[in-house]
Amino acid sequence: MTHEPGSIVAVGGYLPLLRLDRAQAAKSLRHFGLGGRQAGYRTVAGWDEDAFTLAAEASRAIVESPPARVCFASTSAPFIDRAHASLLVDALALPRSTRTLDVAGSRRCAVAALLDALLGADDALIAAGERRPAKAGSPSHLAYGDGGSAVRTGTNGAAKLVGWASEAHDLLDSYAARGHETAYASEERFIRDIAGGTIIAPAILAACTRAGIAPGDIKWAAVHEPLSGMWKDIARRTGITAPNDAATLAEQTGDLGAAHALFALALAFDAARPGDHVLLAGFGSGCDALIFRVDAKVPGAAEARAALGLGEASADYVRFLSLSGALDLDFGVRSEFEQKAQATVLERYGRDTLGFIGGRDAKGNVQFPKTAIPVRPGAEGREALEDVRLADLAATVASVTADRLNYTPDPPFWFGLVQFDNGARILMELTDAGPAGFKVGDPLGMRLRIKSVDKRRGMRTYFWKGAPAKRPQMEA
Repeated sequence: MTHEPGSIVAVGGYLPLLRLDRAQAAKSLRHFGLGGRQAGYRTVAGWDEDAFTLAAEASRAIVESPPARVCFASTSAPFIDRAHASLLVDALALPRSTRTLDVAGSRRCAVAALLDALLGADDALIAAGERRPAKAGSPSHLAYGDGGSAVRTGTNGAAKLVGWASEAHDLLDSYAARGHETAYASEERFIRDIAGGTIIAPAILAACTRAGIAPGDIKWAAVHEPLSGMWKDIARRTGITAPNDAATLAEQTGDLGAAHALFALALAFDAARPGDHVLLAGFGSGCDALIFRVDAKVPGAAEARAALGLGEASADYVRFLSLSGALDLDFGVRSEFEQKAQATVLERYGRDTLGFIGGRDAKGNVQFPKTAIPVRPGAEGREALEDVRLADLAATVASVTADRLNYTPDPPFWFGLVQFDNGARILMELTDAGPAGFKVGDPLGMRLRIKSVDKRRGMRTYFWKGAPAKRPQMEA
């Protein structure tokens, strides 16, 4: 390298509303001798959330200015031949001149992408999202979690990269393939013996050597464990005494896959003080270990910590099976309708739809969608409308309906008129309803969600939905 490595400018994290009580879920499997001894919660994505929307939500707060590059990282991305990073550019209303890249292939792909961005001192956004499939009754079905994380890199951030090391190792602790999307796991004792002593610990020690610090100087760690409970052995092998925020995260959300290490890094940054050294290690087909020196509070870290405590606990195992795709319920004739997305329509209106960009006319009225002739009364002809992004604006419920006749994978189907503070009024779907549902006057925030799924062709479309502006606090 002929230049100094970059630093962390900001971090972001996003978790779905629902949190499955794993102990309650395990009771449903007790008759079969499955489920094991479970504790804590597992985050459960809504039917209208996927790896892309989760990564997008994690990124929203840390893109106050456009990055030069956007990287999307996931092992459960919905598309095979479509760039999610390009979708992310439109969803965040970034310039289309932004460089884009998708990475996958292992659970450490997001950490690997972060290391590359830091070594290049790039102004980059690395956004990770996971919603991994698993078979009902398998250990991974309750051990996994759904969520997103994001990191913004630059040259003058609050946390400086001071050491790093990589270890490539094709360890088959688990693997998935096309046609076999649910991961097949190897024997746990084999994984613990090889992953901890042969892969993770050597990478960490090499990173410490490059940073010029002793392992005991590390104050906080975000080490993605292949299996829960491995940190004690890794810490013993390396001489690190710091707590592992990745283990804490796994207990409260489940293993977030490619998004896990970066979310845990945000938690470690929240706990760190200026001068502290923080360890990040991503695992999967090897290990990338990074050491940061924290110079100031990292923007977004406190918000990621707060997100852990916001959600709605659930013990409904059948609902979990349906939402996670492990159970295909028969919703009858009403669910049988065509939802094909036309490429020509997406080309014309896709950027405005995905970015939720409306228009302001010459009289100051805001509308969505944009039209050649404004919808205001008395408009006499064509006008050029000024772009107005609605995704980040406050809104309230103006009218609302809960429909149990219209098909939705997680009934009821909520929709209504949404009144934005800038005057725009739009008929929209509502999501993340709590037990009390929605009522007129409720404050809303916008969430990027799946609009439709074409099961015949494997296509899906996205749009924004209104959600409660504040989430409930998880009970202690």
